[in-house]
Amino acid sequence: MAPGRASFSVFRDVLGREFDFQSPPLRVVSLVPSLTETLFDLGAGDSVVGITDFCIFPEGLERPRLGGTKTPSVARIRQLEPDLVYVNLEENLKRHADEIAAFAPVFVTEPKSVDDVVSLITLLGSIHQREKRATELREQLAANREARTAFSFVVPIWKKPWMWCGGDTYVSDLVESVGGRNLLGDRPRYPTIDRDEVLALAPDVVFLPDEPHLFTDGDAEQLRGMTSARIVGPFPGHLFTWHGTRTIEGLRFLNRSFAKPR
Repeated sequence: MAPGRASFSVFRDVLGREFDFQSPPLRVVSLVPSLTETLFDLGAGDSVVGITDFCIFPEGLERPRLGGTKTPSVARIRQLEPDLVYVNLEENLKRHADEIAAFAPVFVTEPKSVDDVVSLITLLGSIHQREKRATELREQLAANREARTAFSFVVPIWKKPWMWCGGDTYVSDLVESVGGRNLLGDRPRYPTIDRDEVLALAPDVVFLPDEPHLFTDGDAEQLRGMTSARIVGPFPGHLFTWHGTRTIEGLRFLNRSFAKPR
């Protein structure tokens, strides 16, 4: 589960480290696009002073861009004098987090499930004293977390070689939360498995997000010629791979996509 509040002003990140905030952080750098969006959705956007090149939500966002999630400019982050920097255990690199920690607190996150996202929204709402808005967002998430008729699925994330979402991933848990069963759920993280071997498992649905690999309409058509599975996509990958308030949009997408697979 995502970390939670330890006391009135002490919070723990995913590494179990304690952070004592006597008041909400006023100068925040977010190196996680999904967290950037979540902070603004919580109403804490005024505290965000720096973001990554990949922070595309909310649209039209004007903040200093500090590089990619794996290529941030530590020197530019230092110049912003942040009182808190958000990173993600998977999206960002430890060496950058360690360098930043020399001059600013670094808060590490890593939600792996929809339940973790609920806890994360609660946590961020508490840190930034936006508890009421956090409650509203949790209610929106719960309202869209509707289980559908059971179906089996697979989700490729790369093509050369073919890589897939295993059971220990946020993507898998997101789809499972609406009634899906990941046929690769017994595989850890992102296994490399031949496409034909996976299709031989006869999934009901193959989801094709457009990130991290840019799957195309051509890929979808090729798969339709190889399997009776329903091919959903390609579609914006952030609906599956971003957590936080984007989880609400991911659930809405799943609910729009189908009542049950054909």
